[in-house]
Formats: sequence, C-alpha cells, structure tokens
Amino acid sequence: MTTTGQTPLTIQSQGSFAVGGTVTSQPGAFDPRNPTDPAGQTLHGDHPRVSCQIPVDPRPLPLLLWHGWWEDSSCWGTTPDGREGFTSLFLRRGFAVYTLDQPRRGSAGKTTVAAPVSTAPNEQWFFNQFRLGEWPDLYPGVQFSEDSGALEQFFRGMVPDTGPIDADVLVAGASAALAAIGPSILVTHSHAGGFGWLTDMQDSNVRAVVSFEPGSGFVFPKGEVPPPMPSANGTLEGVPVPLDKFLALTRVPIVVYYGDNIPTEPTDISGRDNWRVRLAMARLWVDAINRHGGDAELVYLPEIGITGNTHFAFSDLNNVQIADQVSAFLAKKGLG
Repeated sequence: MTTTGQTPLTIQSQGSFAVGGTVTSQPGAFDPRNPTDPAGQTLHGDHPRVSCQIPVDPRPLPLLLWHGWWEDSSCWGTTPDGREGFTSLFLRRGFAVYTLDQPRRGSAGKTTVAAPVSTAPNEQWFFNQFRLGEWPDLYPGVQFSEDSGALEQFFRGMVPDTGPIDADVLVAGASAALAAIGPSILVTHSHAGGFGWLTDMQDSNVRAVVSFEPGSGFVFPKGEVPPPMPSANGTLEGVPVPLDKFLALTRVPIVVYYGDNIPTEPTDISGRDNWRVRLAMARLWVDAINRHGGDAELVYLPEIGITGNTHFAFSDLNNVQIADQVSAFLAKKGLG
C-alpha cells in the first residue's frame, strides 16, 4: 500500500535518535578471542527512540506523538488502508512532528530486563476490545475500512513488549525526549494517556496535552479519588497523588477525545463495557482538573456529530476530520 497526498510534502529535515535509557555492564575484561563471553561488555537499553520530520518554517511548538499499548510509532505514519496518518497530516499544517517508540517497544526494543513475548493468538480480542466491531463483523457505520487488506495491516501492526512495562522507565524516556526536543504539544493514545499525565506533572516542556481515549492511570488528588468502577473487563480505579503534584496538570490546556460505540449501560461484552467505565472516569478526571482551576475538556465525538470512530480515531477513515478537531483546539488555545 502507498500513501499519497494532494500535493507534495516539503520537509526541511528528518531523522531519528535514541535518548535517555540506561547502561549495564558485566565485570571483567572483554576478550576479542572469545567475543560471546559477556565479561567486560556493556548493554545500552531502556531508551525511547524518536523519529522526526521538520517542515520548512515550522510552527513554534512541535507535536510529540506517543503510541498506545500493542503499538509503536508507525501507527501515526499511515492508516491500515494506506491513507496519510497524523504525521503527514500535521506536517502539511506546518507542525514539526516527532514520534516516540517507548522503551521496550518497536525500534526501542533493547531492554535491560527480559520478558517473555507471548505467541498466544489474540487478534479477535483486539478487534473487539478496540471497538472495530464484534468479531467477525464491523459495527454498522464504523470508521474502519471494509477492505480485508486493511484488517491484515491492522493485525500486523500489533507490536509486543520486549520487557516489562515500567512507569518510571516510560516517563523518564518521554522526559528525555522532551529535553532533546524542547517545549512541545504531547499527543498520547490509550495506554500512554496515564503515563502522559505523569510526564506532564513533572516536565515543564509539556505545553499542552491531546489525549485519544486514555484507558488507565487517571490521577486524582488524595481524598478525591472516585469509587472504583466495575465492568465486564475488570474494575477501573483512579490513582491518588498529592495535591501539589496534581495541580501541575492545571498549568496547560488538555483535551481528551473518545470515539463511538461506547455503551451507557453495563453490558457483558467486555470490549465495550471496558470503555463505558473509562469514559465515565475520564469525565470525572476532567471535572477534577477544572475544579482546581485547570483548563481541560472532554470531547465525546458522537455528541458533536462525529460518529463511527474506533479506539484509533487518528487513523480511522475520517482522520482528517479528527485532525481538524485537534487543529481547532490548538488554535483556540493559541498553540497552533
């Protein structure tokens, strides 16, 4: 598949780099005659890898795009059916775009802590969990291509972890990327949402947060955590943090987007009920930020007439319309 735009893209520069991470070493002396002996050797790992494309005369603030669970940075570059992804769409709008492979994932898979990679089949679960439909059927009106080739690309885009998910490692990696890039607009998806809040709370280089369907890690001031929310997919709980740390979330504008086919009443279909409680928790989280003087908003796309979106609104069939929403938000906040 190929991606094409209406006009050629003009890029001033592009590249990639690793940043942050750790180095481990084995005591002893390296022996070139026994090169597989680890004695005296080092291992660089647990770093993120960042790819970037810079347009001519970029806007002042770049975007840093952080993928979700079972994804890597390629999810931003193109869509399963071969259209332009957010990387190109926002380059066309004058933004420098940086994409992150978080530590122990994708091109940043070099880890200092091993973890088994499961080979158990799980793709039908993935199809249901992220609201393409109820296997094998797509939801009516869903913003995902009916082309079988798109589903093939979707499944082949799933990327496992090479090591355990460690919040400290991921947040340190994102902060290292931000230190290299400078002040940025942080764009997160799904599992990166909670790690994005943690990054925002400690890093002044985050100037705004755009979050697509955060699924966990909703932080609240101690004493203000909502009751746990049970669902067919398990129980979702908020995360208590000291008030002074929570207040760091009030210094930048935040927008959260959720797509379609999220029920309002409990259901025994776990892939849908999962998002019922996450949307409900996100509403309470946004309210908590605003109650403490912040500037956060939640956009439930069907409520503004945008229907059919899956968990991957940024690569759905209407991703240009979704990009327009993000552009309008950034313009409203004086950031784009």
